[in-house]
Amino acid sequence: MTRQAAERRGRGGETRAALWLGLQGWRMLGRRVKTPRGEIDLIVRRGGIVAFVEVKWRNSAADLDHAIDEYRLRRVAAAAEAVAHRYLRAGDDMRIDVLLLAPRRFPRHIVNAWMP
Repeated sequence: MTRQAAERRGRGGETRAALWLGLQGWRMLGRRVKTPRGEIDLIVRRGGIVAFVEVKWRNSAADLDHAIDEYRLRRVAAAAEAVAHRYLRAGDDMRIDVLLLAPRRFPRHIVNAWMP
């Protein structure tokens, strides 16, 4: 797969993830937020929780089991730490979530996936 095709597929997965999270009551705060420490796919809020979400799209559900690892989660956590002050209000909680997507499957939402 070419880099451009992978980029298109990733953006499509992020769009699906944003729609699904919206249906779950989350409000979009940011998308593809770039920081000096990395990129955050989605930043969403529901009530007093702000979630920094890593989205992974794979062609098969079996591939999702290997889509995320500690290294990637650590990068998302570092990026979230760099920009959290822009999105958090006094008293808010923040967390790192992962949303795994594959064709013909319901999204798998891993809540609070990173706990240092």
